[in-house]
Amino acid sequence: QVQLVESGGGLVQAGGSLRLSCAGSGRTFSSDAMDWFRQAPGKEREFVSAVSRSGTIYYADSVKGRFTISRDNAKNTVYLQMNSLKPEDTAVYYCAAGPVPRIANYWGQGTQVTVSS
Repeated sequence: QVQLVESGGGLVQAGGSLRLSCAGSGRTFSSDAMDWFRQAPGKEREFVSAVSRSGTIYYADSVKGRFTISRDNAKNTVYLQMNSLKPEDTAVYYCAAGPVPRIANYWGQGTQVTVSS
């Protein structure tokens, strides 16, 4: 069974940091683009960041300079380091994998990130 499992979410004060992890199982994801999306209450899901299979990195403007995506293919894991968090970063964060950035065939179950002001 192919799975992506996120972890690392939680409650943090504004200005704080969290590191999300997404561990893949059931197949190797080293040939996939890996993405992070998020969905805030009452809003549509939005793209946050992606790393292509060749290592090209993409960020949404809203997180550029604050978030850092990385991947460890040996561990079949992708990370999202989130610094200088703002209340507007509050959302459920989803990991995804697909053939190219922003196109996902596999999704994780999501992890809640709450930033208090």
